[in-house]
Parts: sequence; C-alpha cells; structure tokens
Amino acid sequence: MAITVLIADDHEVIRRGVEVLLESSHFRVVASAATVAQLVRLARKHKPDVVLLDVRLSDEDGLDAIRRVRSAATKTRIVVFSAFDNPTYVARAVAAGANDYLLKTVDRDTLLAALDNAVADGPPTRTGMLRSVAASMTKRDVPGDANVPLTPRELQTLRLIAMGLSNREIADTMGISVETVKEHVQNMLRKTSLHDRTQAAVWALRNGLA
Repeated sequence: MAITVLIADDHEVIRRGVEVLLESSHFRVVASAATVAQLVRLARKHKPDVVLLDVRLSDEDGLDAIRRVRSAATKTRIVVFSAFDNPTYVARAVAAGANDYLLKTVDRDTLLAALDNAVADGPPTRTGMLRSVAASMTKRDVPGDANVPLTPRELQTLRLIAMGLSNREIADTMGISVETVKEHVQNMLRKTSLHDRTQAAVWALRNGLA
C-alpha cells in the first residue's frame, strides 16, 4: 500500500519538483498546499501518513502550523523540509513535535528514507538536522522556571530569537544596534542560566514565551 504524502510549500516549483522525485516510488502525493490554512484543511481532509513541510508558507510561519496539523490529523507525521540551516528553527521543530528536519539540498534517496523513517516512528535520521539538536537538548539541563525578571527589551529579544532571527534581523526589527542586541542576548542568557540561542529558543517555547 502506498504511503500518502501532503506537500506544503509556497513555491510551485518546489511542490512540483518533490512530486517528480516521489514518482515511481511507494509514496503517493494526495495534495499540496501553499498556505497554512490550505495545509490544515487538506490535512484534516486527507489524513496523510506524512506532511513534508516548509518553514515558510507565503508570509506565514510553517513551524507554527505543526501543532495545528497534529490536531487535525493526529496520526500524521511531520518532516520539515527547509532551505534554512538554522539551529533555532530546528529547536522549534523539535519543540512542536516534528519527526525530522531536512535541508532542501538532500538527494532523493535521503528524502525517501526520511519519509519512511518518520512514518515508522523511527528516531530522526542521521542525515537530518533534527537528531543533533534533539540530542543536544536532552544532554543539557534546560531550566524550567519561567519567572525570570527579564526586561521588556530582553523578552522581545528572546521572542525574536525563538523566531529564528539573526542579531542583524533583531536589530532591524527593534530599531537598535547589533551591539545592543548582543548585550540583551548576553543579559537574557545570564539571567535564565541558559547556554546559547538554541537552548533559549527551546526554553521560550516550553514556557509559552514565544
């Protein structure tokens, strides 16, 4: 029996390219989506075995859609398929419950193996980014107390880090210098006893701060 796949990507070329890659395999594409609304609706309708999900869907955050997809189709597995080699995005994918995180540079065999593995509820593949970040998260003790006296600017910086923004992008968003952003980051890490940006993103997500 074919394994059903729903492709969620806002670029038609990518969607069609993945469909071609999956041709002549044991996977069957049942639908494709370009927006979060389409993704959730089609996931609820088709209940696919696995969703291949881009980080960005038009102007929307694809990672935020993971929990909505799981609610709409509880048995559906999620493989994030991204152009972004960003540990914070991977951390957010882990926190949301994604099964794997692949870069769009992977070859066909790697993609098929990752989809198979996700459907089988296997651990993240060695070629995916999710395994190393997930392992790193389990090795380090992430503080559980969200009652940390962060300033409004430090909290805003934390939320933007959890969105995957770089220091330059945070500076542009907040209208401050990169040096000031670095100061906010260091103060936030010190106050929370966190070690790095990836851990900060996970902590923010677990405590409902992002």
